[in-house]
Amino acid sequence: MCRNIRNLYNFKPPATDEEIRASSLQFVRKLSGFNRPSKANEAAFNRAVDEVAAAARLLIDSLVTTAPPKDREEEAAKARARSAERFSAA
Repeated sequence: MCRNIRNLYNFKPPATDEEIRASSLQFVRKLSGFNRPSKANEAAFNRAVDEVAAAARLLIDSLVTTAPPKDREEEAAKARARSAERFSAA
């Protein structure tokens, strides 16, 4: 369920609002236990996603580091290699 919650900080190019929203949606889904809320809970659910996304954007924009930004393609290649190693030894 939490596959979209990933490290979004210190990448070049920086995390997009869509990536932050996807992570926020997964986080709220995990907390609430709802994949899709009922009509009665939809407004509260959507408000929570918006607030988590805003807090995440504020956090990412406020953090500082001396480390060079990570390359998205390089990190994705590393993740694919780890996945292939993990699942090929079945």
